[in-house]
Amino acid sequence: MRRIAIAVAASSMVLSLAGCGVLNATGGSGDASPTKGNDVTVGLLLPETANTRYGKFDHPIIKDKVAELTRKQGKVEYANADADAAKQAGQMQQMIDDHVDVILLDAVDAHAIAGQVKKAKDAGIPVIAYDRLAEGPIDAYISFDNELVGEVQGRTLLEGLGANVDSSDKIVMMNGSPTDPNAKQFKAGALSELNGKVKIAAKFDTKDWKPENAEANMTQAINSIGKDNIAGVYSANDGMAGGIIKALKAAGVTTLPPITGQDAELDAVQRIVSGEQYMSVYKSYPDEAQAAAEMAVAKVQGKDIQFDALTRDKVDSPTTKGIPAQLVQVSALTKSTIKDTVVADGIYKVSDICTAKYQAACDALGLK
Repeated sequence: MRRIAIAVAASSMVLSLAGCGVLNATGGSGDASPTKGNDVTVGLLLPETANTRYGKFDHPIIKDKVAELTRKQGKVEYANADADAAKQAGQMQQMIDDHVDVILLDAVDAHAIAGQVKKAKDAGIPVIAYDRLAEGPIDAYISFDNELVGEVQGRTLLEGLGANVDSSDKIVMMNGSPTDPNAKQFKAGALSELNGKVKIAAKFDTKDWKPENAEANMTQAINSIGKDNIAGVYSANDGMAGGIIKALKAAGVTTLPPITGQDAELDAVQRIVSGEQYMSVYKSYPDEAQAAAEMAVAKVQGKDIQFDALTRDKVDSPTTKGIPAQLVQVSALTKSTIKDTVVADGIYKVSDICTAKYQAACDALGLK
């Protein structure tokens, strides 16, 4: 209660100061006295290309939203690190040297990039952690509710295993990259659902989230457990699910066990339609990317009230406590929810999903 009272009092004080013209900020876009005009340069650092979402969704959506918010006067400087932490550090240094106004950072290695975050801070450039919570003095964070992602994956995997699932059923747990703090949160959420309900017979932290690494890990698990003894597979994302399926097929498995995923990649949606993959997690990339662009522009234009409204949550990193944040909600993507998620939100058209190879399966689902 005390925390709420303080927040209310602080909000009242900010509003009264703004009314007196003390603050260079308002909640609107047209009547502020910004510290920066519409000629905003947003640096966008994305981590890798193995996950197709970054090139297909995040970058173009952020670019378009920045243009919209700045009457087409703002721009986005974009770099992708291809899962190379050293390369990303160099890209970030270049953005600091170029004096961009704000950086949206999706870190390859959340710990290793902390020094560059401090350099940006020292140069007066705000850093907003995007999708992954980087260490160092970041100004804000936007991502999906990552523990909820893992909970949804774990809960839906149990549903896929059926009503008779018990603690002797063996599953393989294919977690994400150990350098990605999100992977740890996905794992924690999934374990909160799976522990005590199934036996985790093998588990891996998959270097760089690469499908080929997941495929190799899965081959190892099959050799250890036996191809006919694997009841299900927890895969932290869709790319790795593709590698897992390759390994199972190579081992001669014809009826695939339930396999999870995340990101609603087109290949994964098609695998769900055909029954090769049981589920993915749908995360509204437009919601996350557009909000990130709004946060970045509001931050450099001094629109403090607007920025605060976009960051009502608080999170802690290993180096920084009480980081202003926005956590976006997620939902399970299964055969029965394709139409209400990725199709309804315009991520894919039915024609994108239901190519000739998948037409019969789409017809059976009533996906038209």
